[in-house]
Amino acid sequence: MSTPANVFTATGRRKTSTARIRITEGKGKLTVNGRSFENYFVPESFAKQAAMPLITVTLSDKFDVSANVSGGGLAGQAGAVAHGIARALQKFNAELRPALKKAGHMKRDPRAKERKKAGQPGARKRFQFSKR
Repeated sequence: MSTPANVFTATGRRKTSTARIRITEGKGKLTVNGRSFENYFVPESFAKQAAMPLITVTLSDKFDVSANVSGGGLAGQAGAVAHGIARALQKFNAELRPALKKAGHMKRDPRAKERKKAGQPGARKRFQFSKR
């Protein structure tokens, strides 16, 4: 089974979330795991963050976006979807890269939870020191 020429795929990542993105030319329908953006990303700010690359290049009504997201929470998933959409848009048109890069959509956000260390209650917190 071959994919049509006007389908662009990309992968986006953020924290422990991974998003597989497919963009096709259409009317601006946005779906995540079979649900609409507004139903999946319940706080409106997450839905807006996920769709921001399309808004940056003013193509939000020209593409249908289908995202398959796994891992992490809603904040990480929204960032992963935004990263994937930006990478797919770059595949569609390489001239969009400067605008997406300037807005900060092309860079994978490297921040993740720091691991807990041995002999400590958390990643950086120490047990209370007692001199005597």
